[in-house]
Amino acid sequence: MNGTEHPGPAAGEPEPARRVAPQYPPGHYHPAEFGYSDIDDDSARWASRGYWDATADDYQAEHGAFLGDTDFLWCPEGLREADAGLLGEVRGRTILEIGCGGAQCARWLVARGAEVVALDLSAGQLRHARALSAATGIPVPLVQADAARLPLADASVDTACSAFGAIPFVADSAAVMREVARVLRPGGRWVFSTTHPMIWSFPDHPGKEGLTVVRSYFDRRAYVERDWAGRTTYAETHRTVGDRVRELVAAGLRLLDVIEPEWPAGHDRIWGQWGPVRGRFFPSTAIFVTDRPARPT
Repeated sequence: MNGTEHPGPAAGEPEPARRVAPQYPPGHYHPAEFGYSDIDDDSARWASRGYWDATADDYQAEHGAFLGDTDFLWCPEGLREADAGLLGEVRGRTILEIGCGGAQCARWLVARGAEVVALDLSAGQLRHARALSAATGIPVPLVQADAARLPLADASVDTACSAFGAIPFVADSAAVMREVARVLRPGGRWVFSTTHPMIWSFPDHPGKEGLTVVRSYFDRRAYVERDWAGRTTYAETHRTVGDRVRELVAAGLRLLDVIEPEWPAGHDRIWGQWGPVRGRFFPSTAIFVTDRPARPT
């Protein structure tokens, strides 16, 4: 999950494809400019890898206690799989976690009898996953790979899940949906949480400053940060609700539910643009619950 609170919008230009991920010492990530622009697959991929490698230590230090070493948190609103049960039965199931970060969710699943593979693009995040597995005594097979190019065989997993992993940061999220549909067995479930599409119309702020519409909901340009050399260092992409549904349907998946978690009473933790002030008025998270039909519809 992205814990960055970004500055307000600025002008941006389309970014050409770049093949080298930006490198920053841990704790020293500082964009030179930011704004909204179109972005290609390669730029988004390498920016995400460089960003999460650079910020993995800070991210886990700031959010690790809330995430838990062996817990399944769907979103900053605090919804956990133990309460929501969105994946259904997990014992004995082969499960793929996409964008696993520190693999906290994967370890929770393993502890409940699932056979899990956890995948992430960032070596920095996977380093934390290995350390946490060693500390908890719950090993999880880890794979460094792109969510749009899953290194798994067709129909090889029963369930796939992602808690704010990969989906907000890939330029071609439709490709991820196709890949997940490919690796799912018939009847398999795919559940992912991501930023709610409507929040793109509002400033990235958890308080009252984030309650005024400033952008068109239909402006699908990505939020992009660049370094002093003009290289993309961070990219977060926007899709409308309709876009998400069309991507899922085109991949051969069936939409079962869309969860929009309400902000719970007594929960006062601020996480980037998530917080109790804005959370009282509209959702910042959307969770899409889908499956691959056992028979073509």
